[in-house]
Amino acid sequence: MAKIQMTTPLVEMDGDEMTRVLWQIIKDELILPFVDLKTEYYDLGLKKRDETDDEITRQSAEATKKYGVAVKCATITPNAARVEEYSLKRMYPSPNGTIRAILDGTVFRAPILVKGIEPCVKNWKKPITIARHAYGDVYKASEMKIPGAGKVELVYTAADGHTESVLVHEFDGPGIVQGQHNLNGSIESFARSCFEYALGEKQDLWFATKDTISKQYDHSFKDIFQEIFDEEYKDKFDAAGIEYFYTLIDDAVARVMKSEGGFIWACKNYDGDVMSDMLSSAFGSLAMMTSVLVSPQGYFEYEAAHGTVQRHYYKHLKGEETSTNSVATIFAWSGAFRKRAQLDNLPELEKYADELERATIATIESGKMTGDLARITTMPNPTVLNSRDFILAIRDNMKIS
Repeated sequence: MAKIQMTTPLVEMDGDEMTRVLWQIIKDELILPFVDLKTEYYDLGLKKRDETDDEITRQSAEATKKYGVAVKCATITPNAARVEEYSLKRMYPSPNGTIRAILDGTVFRAPILVKGIEPCVKNWKKPITIARHAYGDVYKASEMKIPGAGKVELVYTAADGHTESVLVHEFDGPGIVQGQHNLNGSIESFARSCFEYALGEKQDLWFATKDTISKQYDHSFKDIFQEIFDEEYKDKFDAAGIEYFYTLIDDAVARVMKSEGGFIWACKNYDGDVMSDMLSSAFGSLAMMTSVLVSPQGYFEYEAAHGTVQRHYYKHLKGEETSTNSVATIFAWSGAFRKRAQLDNLPELEKYADELERATIATIESGKMTGDLARITTMPNPTVLNSRDFILAIRDNMKIS
């Protein structure tokens, strides 16, 4: 069989630990036999980031701007323990945070629905998509430990030297302080990405923050969304028969739990981080979630929404068998191939992406799955496969002529 041809490379961002192992198996068994793969490769494994002082992460983001579509493996964001474990020069920031800041996009995450893996919330019938702002807030925060009594102020110095300040807290003993920021331009991009995505999916859009408490920071998000919606999107939403509304984050959580799903829930950066994990787990598994960063400039970065599966990696290093779910990583590749095919007008590549996803779901629905799914499935007597054999079972289900 002649391999499917590509005309423009994908930006390939390799990662860490068990997902790095799965990454190579997926390429060897599910991609290279069928596709004449073209990628511009960046190793974002922690050791390589340390060698390059994290420059390789920035290079991968710039390459995404050049080629338009990237696919990313899960990576480690090091804490103090990881700095010691890997003998790092410093505690590097989240690669995802760095890439998202450079691309100025919005992360859209949705559960992968499979028969036999039922949501924990019994009334959820349709996927709920999280739209997560991908810039600023706690991920770009500055922090300080306060050693003792004293005053902390937030100070703004204008370009002309004029200053304004506000008291953060008058400390009478040790404590901690954190400063967050965001940009109107990034919030505007976030809003437009959400409105455009909702129109494309023909789904209602919710947006939620805590403006009653955060009367400047969160209220700015609310106001910018509403202004852009009223000026640019209200008529389009009416014509499409869909709705946009704002609500408080705590009210949104209550509404989500009582809903049937089938809508997009836009969240600030940290809220989206937490709620996407909650939704993915409640729908079935952290490894059953698609994730794509969409930039208003037309850049797309596909990734798995979960981490590097550290516990399984340590077992793998000992030569022990693992049963690690690779579905989200497979769907990162299929999503990137589909977008590349659409941009380059390659129907055979798009057909391959569709088939890869169909074969993956069909494998699970036939009763063959990894251990995390076997523990929660309603299917009787599922067959639990190890990490490699699950990917091989998907290959056996591939129907490409």
